[in-house]
Amino acid sequence: MPTQHKTLISGTMINFLANPERFTRVTAPFRPWLAGLGAALLAWGLYLCFASPEDYQQGDTVRIMYLHVPFAYLSMALYAGVGAASFFGLIFRHALADAAAKAMAPVGAVFTVIALLTGSLWGKPMWGTWWQWDGRMTSVLVLLLFYIGYIAIHAAIEDEQRAARSAGILALVGLVNLPIIKFSVEWWNTLHQGSSVFRADGPTIAPDMLWPLFVMIAATHVISAWLILVRIDSEILARKYRALRAKLSYN
Repeated sequence: MPTQHKTLISGTMINFLANPERFTRVTAPFRPWLAGLGAALLAWGLYLCFASPEDYQQGDTVRIMYLHVPFAYLSMALYAGVGAASFFGLIFRHALADAAAKAMAPVGAVFTVIALLTGSLWGKPMWGTWWQWDGRMTSVLVLLLFYIGYIAIHAAIEDEQRAARSAGILALVGLVNLPIIKFSVEWWNTLHQGSSVFRADGPTIAPDMLWPLFVMIAATHVISAWLILVRIDSEILARKYRALRAKLSYN
């Protein structure tokens, strides 16, 4: 298929789904399947995690990795999603983009908290401390603050369009923090090790530990997709309710 035709089809699909009501109608049948698939993958992943062998150095504490790593990845990925949706909302005035960004932010914030907590639990027996102000930990904490700031702006400003603009600008500024999180272990001397899963030369984790980790990554991604779709639907309904209430109050 010619490139221009592919671009046209892609643009048409984006415009088709940009309508909030149409998006809800199209995605509604997928939500129960995502919930079921996510629950099945999570159950399978947890079984594999406890069935996997202990690490010769870390012992059973290595099992924290199966939760920490997926949520750490998702905390960054969801913020990138918030930033991308905010960009489309600011530039193209897509109501669905604003709703998607607002829906993703609390999910990403919760996942960031889980990543920080599991990191502390993992770090205590390994490093002898619950917290260390190294580059990776500090930048992830800053990520959480950006999430909280984004959510707080939406909560503080009643006008939806003004709140979306202000929160969107903050979300775009916060994108600068993502490469800092990613490359902090290379730029500074930190307690964190470098990437051991997604590497150009292949993973350095043993296969019997890598497989459960991949299943948990898949499970958490599917669950996050389900949560986001549910929250987008809830946000669209809430906006309809607010618009109707404003109309009735005006009349």
